[in-house]
Amino acid sequence: MSKKIKICLMGFGNVSRAFINLVKRKKNELLDKHQVEFIFTAIATGSHGKAINPSGIHLEKALKVYQSGLNIDSLSEINMPEGINEFIAQSSADFLLENTPVSYESGQPAIMHIRSALLNDMHAVSANKGPVAHAYHELKSLAEQRKKRFLFESAVMDGAPVFSVFREALPAANILGFEGILNSCTNLLIERMEDGDSFSEAVKYAQSIGITETDPSGDIDGWDAAIKVSTITTVLMNEPFKPQQVQREGIRNLSQTEIQQARKDGKRWKLVCRVEKEEGMITASVSPEIVEPKSPLFSVNGTSSFVLFKIDVLPGLGILESNPGPDTTAYGLLADILNILKNE
Repeated sequence: MSKKIKICLMGFGNVSRAFINLVKRKKNELLDKHQVEFIFTAIATGSHGKAINPSGIHLEKALKVYQSGLNIDSLSEINMPEGINEFIAQSSADFLLENTPVSYESGQPAIMHIRSALLNDMHAVSANKGPVAHAYHELKSLAEQRKKRFLFESAVMDGAPVFSVFREALPAANILGFEGILNSCTNLLIERMEDGDSFSEAVKYAQSIGITETDPSGDIDGWDAAIKVSTITTVLMNEPFKPQQVQREGIRNLSQTEIQQARKDGKRWKLVCRVEKEEGMITASVSPEIVEPKSPLFSVNGTSSFVLFKIDVLPGLGILESNPGPDTTAYGLLADILNILKNE
């Protein structure tokens, strides 16, 4: 007999819509292999309103209304609560999926959303890096108190199992440091400039394929990479570490001449993330570096990401994700939900 899982979506952007399409596509598989089906009881958008329907929002209508630029309030079957905490409470969901835009500086309002969900006895699953970087230990403790879970596999490297591989497969393994390419946008920008694009042309192309925001400064100035460094360090090294503590330099001042000269010399520029722990002290940086062909970072192309961990029981463990998109991020959310349900 299948179990109906009620979902509250905070944010209705590319990732949330990809998640809806993913669970629709896998509906039979989820029923047959996992005995679950999903009902979306609440959706909150950034600028197109909110809706609650305890028996399930009509998803095709929601997608159509949203994509037409209209307000989804008309799909609500109850009087809309004034505050977001009341909205989350009245969703009566089993899971909150927090996919609102990231705040590099504070992690809000996503932290508030997740805290509210946990206090209302929901599990919280997020693709948002902000709450993990700024409030992981607080939210983890609250989840344990409420006998719920807070998972976030999609926060770094989309659907690649960066966090769960250590949680499940590598007990008693201690990370001593890591290096990698964690911002796929800048990786693509540098590659486009290698091939002849100007900086502005490369940014325009990245925007056209949807891998950067309208304002791409979070990528270009290294904030996205820094908050991912912060997230990995905070969770996997169990050291609270804010994005502001990362020594950060983006690619804004990296010229096309420098990029193309390195390529002629058989080398490449990359925006490299590095973390080291020595004598209990952590140092972390994000900065452009020239890498040699022998480096594992050299052949990370396009919108791919890569992280190489140095572990006390393994000299090196690398995780590569090739050309991800909203669908892979959506899968990370689904994997978190299924792993939580498996352990209930």
